[in-house]
Amino acid sequence: MAADLSAKHKVTLADFDLSALERAKSKYKIEELIQLNVTDVPLLKKTVEPFELVVCAVPGFLGFGVLKTLIEMGKKVVDISFFPENSLELKEIAIQNQSTAIVDCGVAPGMGNLILAHHNSQMKITDFECLVGGLPKLRKWPFEYKAPFSPMDVIEEYTRPARYVENGNLLTKEALSDCELIEFEGVGTLEAFNTDGLRSLIFTLPHIPNMKEKTLRYPGHVDYIKALKTVGFFDETPVEIDGKSIRPLDFTSRMLFKEWKLADDEAEFTVMRIGIKGKNDAGEIETVVYDLYDEYDAVTGVSSMARTTGYTATAVVNWLLESGFNEVGVFPPELIGHKSACFDFVMNYLNQRGVRYRISRF
Repeated sequence: MAADLSAKHKVTLADFDLSALERAKSKYKIEELIQLNVTDVPLLKKTVEPFELVVCAVPGFLGFGVLKTLIEMGKKVVDISFFPENSLELKEIAIQNQSTAIVDCGVAPGMGNLILAHHNSQMKITDFECLVGGLPKLRKWPFEYKAPFSPMDVIEEYTRPARYVENGNLLTKEALSDCELIEFEGVGTLEAFNTDGLRSLIFTLPHIPNMKEKTLRYPGHVDYIKALKTVGFFDETPVEIDGKSIRPLDFTSRMLFKEWKLADDEAEFTVMRIGIKGKNDAGEIETVVYDLYDEYDAVTGVSSMARTTGYTATAVVNWLLESGFNEVGVFPPELIGHKSACFDFVMNYLNQRGVRYRISRF
């Protein structure tokens, strides 16, 4: 994201991890690098004060607090942190501080919200489904998975109860439930299971009677994760071992970080299918399907998950700066995606970088 934005803007990259900054320095031409601990709030405020806009991409457990601080400072913010809290709770604080915060600007959540909003302005939608996952090309036993972002955020997907809407009712199911096998062209069979991906859509588009999101993995992955979960490896209550107290979740995260670490040049791909069904302007039942398949770019060395997630965020950054959008508040993508100029800008931006959605109607 920092490298992409630096093509048009003066960019400073901040991270707590010095090795991450060194990798960025060796790989990209980013003007300034800063080591920053975002939990040091006075330092965070001092660091970001000179900047017009802040892109927030911290692990989920830090995301809400950092976003709240930036909003209280009156900053323009584009956020892709997958935090469990409801970002809309910060709306009034954003209005009071004249802050514009566009949140959940990734591939999912993110593009699914934007696409749904675009079609919500054109048809009466009855059904929305988003299936999405990022996977390595090389399937290594047992998990056949690599995490291009924080393993703690991946575990959060596996433990946070999944909310979905069925027949106008908000229901909650256990994460990893309702596992089904689905075929994808060029990929093969993947398993899809419930995760809590609808997020703000539950509150912003409550008139849509059926909405669900599922995560995709290679078949068999869910059984291994369920085994870890059942035994207690994701528990947050500390246990005592030889006189030392440790949270099973911390131990598991540390071990899975090694197992799931994605190498810089490792081939991986992102697959997503968004299905929208409803009545069009002619009163006819229509289904619109967006299919995305994107791979690691060996030329630029940018992973597919970074491309599909990061370029969505940087598209929104550029749209925000160029469009003159000056509304204040907290805006999930569905609250800007109904603007055709915004939707077209983001889709064109992604197309220019080779992230292309195939659209089918029937």
